Amino acid sequence: MAEKYAEQADTAAEFPVTVLEELRSSGLLGLLVPAEYGGLGGTLDDLLDVGIALGRVDLSAAMIFAMHCQQVACVIDHAAAPLAQELLPEAAAGRMYLASVTTEASKGGHLLTASARLEADTDASGQLRVDRFAPIVTGGAYADGFLISMQAPGARSPGEVSLVFARRSQLDITASGDWDPLGMRASHSVALRLTGRVPDHQVLGEHGAFRAVALRTLGPLAHLTWAACWLGAAAGALSRVVQMLRDSAKSKDSATKSELLLARLSRARQRLDTVHALLRHTADVYTAASTGDGDVSLPRNQLLINALKITASEECLRAVEDLIDAVGLRHGYLKNSPTRLERTLRDLRSAPLNYSNDRLHQADGVLALLDQGVRFA
Repeated sequence: MAEKYAEQADTAAEFPVTVLEELRSSGLLGLLVPAEYGGLGGTLDDLLDVGIALGRVDLSAAMIFAMHCQQVACVIDHAAAPLAQELLPEAAAGRMYLASVTTEASKGGHLLTASARLEADTDASGQLRVDRFAPIVTGGAYADGFLISMQAPGARSPGEVSLVFARRSQLDITASGDWDPLGMRASHSVALRLTGRVPDHQVLGEHGAFRAVALRTLGPLAHLTWAACWLGAAAGALSRVVQMLRDSAKSKDSATKSELLLARLSRARQRLDTVHALLRHTADVYTAASTGDGDVSLPRNQLLINALKITASEECLRAVEDLIDAVGLRHGYLKNSPTRLERTLRDLRSAPLNYSNDRLHQADGVLALLDQGVRFA
């Protein structure tokens, strides 16, 4: 389904509504939801497998799905019982597609601070006032609900951030600007202003405790699922190139006789195997650290999770660049090539920018100073 509509959605920069409907009806929006709430009870490995599979045919659709699942994981891990019991059955039934609202014009994509503040009504109604502008909200125009980061009521610093859920029906939503990017065109990540009131029980975790949500769940799941989607996109590109080359292998002037081409294919495959190994290792470490007496926030764990994001975003892009060099102008650069390398390159160019690698390296420098013994996860 995603492959069928990918070209149209990319050309028009339109949200893949048909794919979202398939995700709803198939139950995949509830992949991570425990069976007790009607979900599929899927594991992290299941989520990564679906991300890779979707990424092979449409990276925008894969990222839309992955970001929704990140939000569902936050509800599972951090929502109090009343909110979890309200939301998780809806996600399992395909009625709750969740969008993430963490960007702000004043801070870019910096995750752990906020400028806009939640205001508590003074009439003892238990309501919180939301007034939030975000320059980028992936799929926000089509979401059923939002997880929104804002300064906690009475916050004394930008780092005292709360994560609050809001239904579409609880908000007035205004979209602004056009969405006409180089790649990831079907993600429809437009700017939104969200205003409205929500009850206080729709805060996930404690007020001001978003940092714990981000370090334990949102950040690691983002980097793991994004890496899976990027890996899928690059693996799909390599698969299409190999298929094209095998189809032409019987020709006497077949490109498969070129030693340079074979070396470039080898390099691309090496990059993808490296990312895949790092992805699976990081998933195992995260699963162990997020259960029992583990601690995801340990510097060695955070360094590994950040290294996965940085490595996957760079190596998957470089693998596609290797493939373009390998097959040349006709099959590597033209839009109508069956390899679809041109679209994959445009989409993957966003990967190092999607929570900037430069920002992660700065954070990792601090974390490296905290781990004098250089202990590996």
